[in-house]
Amino acid sequence: MNYKPIIIVAGEPNSIFLEIFLKVLKKKKFKSPIILIASLKLLKLQMSHLGSYKKIRLLEIKKLKQYKLDNKFINLVNVEYNTKKAFEKISSKSNKYIENSFKTGLQIMRSGITKKFINGPISKKFFLRKKFLGITEYLAHYLNIKKFAMLIYNDELSVCPVTTHLPLKYVSKKISKKKIREKIILINNFFIKNMKFKPKLAITGLNPHCESIDKFDEDLKIIKPLVDNLKKQKYRIDGPFPADTIFLKKNRKKINVVVGMYHDQVLTPIKTIYEHNAINITLGLPFVRVSPDHGPNERMIGKNLSNPVSLINSINFLESLK
Repeated sequence: MNYKPIIIVAGEPNSIFLEIFLKVLKKKKFKSPIILIASLKLLKLQMSHLGSYKKIRLLEIKKLKQYKLDNKFINLVNVEYNTKKAFEKISSKSNKYIENSFKTGLQIMRSGITKKFINGPISKKFFLRKKFLGITEYLAHYLNIKKFAMLIYNDELSVCPVTTHLPLKYVSKKISKKKIREKIILINNFFIKNMKFKPKLAITGLNPHCESIDKFDEDLKIIKPLVDNLKKQKYRIDGPFPADTIFLKKNRKKINVVVGMYHDQVLTPIKTIYEHNAINITLGLPFVRVSPDHGPNERMIGKNLSNPVSLINSINFLESLK
């Protein structure tokens, strides 16, 4: 099998990402060539601080066409970042570096060399600065994509929130048949294309126990009619289900994906069940974008204690795709 390269944008420089990336290099032999978009200076500083990474083979590349990419080196595209320290506090200082890293990665994607893309975490507070709810929305905006979805994927059970990093008080206003339908179509198509089967989907209600004391009941007026309509179109879907019981063991064995109405409704249980064994996939982009399911984790920076499993799973997943 001819493995396509995987582009990895390191993201926030003052995060745990390069630490877990270095740990992955020690634990895993790559099948795919890796193209890392990061600061060479910062990487060397962090390697020196964390220690025991002297045998890692780096190859700085400036023009991809001049190099025959293979999996024996980490092929690094250097993005300048002005720092003298391995780690600093997260701030807006790194915004330009992160933006240039994403632009570089996406420019390489446009060359057609691969359709496999990983990014490390960023700070929503400093980098996104309330302009976007998350990197999912940032990339969709940058690529002018209107229909997209966040899928937290595990091969036993995955989840998709209809609204993502949205304050709870705004959620009910953003729930619509159109928005939910878009997510379900993207999930269905993704599984058919990449997993070669039609997924079984369960959709949660918005309200506790799928009941509302309000005059307008979203579960009755929006979600149930949509589910009934999708069933007629041969989608393997059921619901709405109460969110407090759908994740019980006997229930989750019957389904592949739980579609929830808001972020914590489905991400809290999936992370409780699988911990680091899940990855974040953006559906609807012209390439497969995956992110380890964790944030910058500023409290753990430089301690060399972070778990690399989610990044390993991200790379394994992309290597499994043609």
